[in-house]
Amino acid sequence: MFYKGKTVLVTGGAGFVGLHIIKELLKQDAKVRTTIHHRPLPVKVGNIEKISADLTKEADCLAAVKGVDYVFHAAGAVSAAGVTVNNPMFAITENLILTARMLQAAWAGGVSRFLVFSSSTAYPVADYPVKEEEMWNGPPHSAYLGYGWMRRYLEKLSEFVASKSNMKIAVLRPTAVYGQWDNFDPQTSHVIPALIRKAVDKKDPYEVWGSGEEIRDFLHVTDLARACLLMLEKYATCDPINIGYGKTITVKEIVRIILKAAGHHSARVVFDKSKPTTIPIRMVDTSKSKRLLGFEPKVSLEDGLTDTVLWYRERRS
Repeated sequence: MFYKGKTVLVTGGAGFVGLHIIKELLKQDAKVRTTIHHRPLPVKVGNIEKISADLTKEADCLAAVKGVDYVFHAAGAVSAAGVTVNNPMFAITENLILTARMLQAAWAGGVSRFLVFSSSTAYPVADYPVKEEEMWNGPPHSAYLGYGWMRRYLEKLSEFVASKSNMKIAVLRPTAVYGQWDNFDPQTSHVIPALIRKAVDKKDPYEVWGSGEEIRDFLHVTDLARACLLMLEKYATCDPINIGYGKTITVKEIVRIILKAAGHHSARVVFDKSKPTTIPIRMVDTSKSKRLLGFEPKVSLEDGLTDTVLWYRERRS
């Protein structure tokens, strides 16, 4: 196996995506190291090395990559509708600084391979499944002006590092992700955990931001974690690949599934079009990931949503 016996650093291991990458690496007998900063790991995941690090500091980044073969850089801040309104610069500056610092340290430390997260938010507006090569056909949607261009710049920064060093870099463009250990904070959560929290709390009326007709591609986090491992192993060429479910769904249908799973059948659903919802349509073409990685999602949307609802309800109680 590609990862067996390798020392692999996962930055942001206490975070949603990082935690699931760690779990996948342990299945493949990797020697896992993760960085911890503001919060501990939310659950015990096996025998891993945990080091305290502030990845805005060069010395901490260099210490984190010492003796490491591969890096999955999952540390950083995510952008959500509520967060963007209240603090539009936070996710931009956080990701720029952390990713630049880690790329610099990994280059200096002789890391062999490095995975960088880009984002489907960087694509221009399209009402069809957008392909990787269409990224530069236009600017990002206005709702993602700062965040989308930041992700684009990180792709170019990755190209620069790959061209000047011997490090192989994988660039992954994921769609929206959900699942166990997601962020359910009402101030910063994305659409699915926000809707799940309200359903489990039996909110009535049940408020949904937007019209409900927004179209999205939602991928279960365990599928994303598998894709990350495939990507770093098979396609660390600094050529971005879309990773998504490959099928779209409206927010209105998401609401139906969540309310059913939560047993909140009598909810009076109210759609509030005055609230921020970012882009109305986001679809990505996933044929490249199937062709080059052999990646196919394993978790259906209904199964994944139901599992997440039940998991959250158990933890809530």
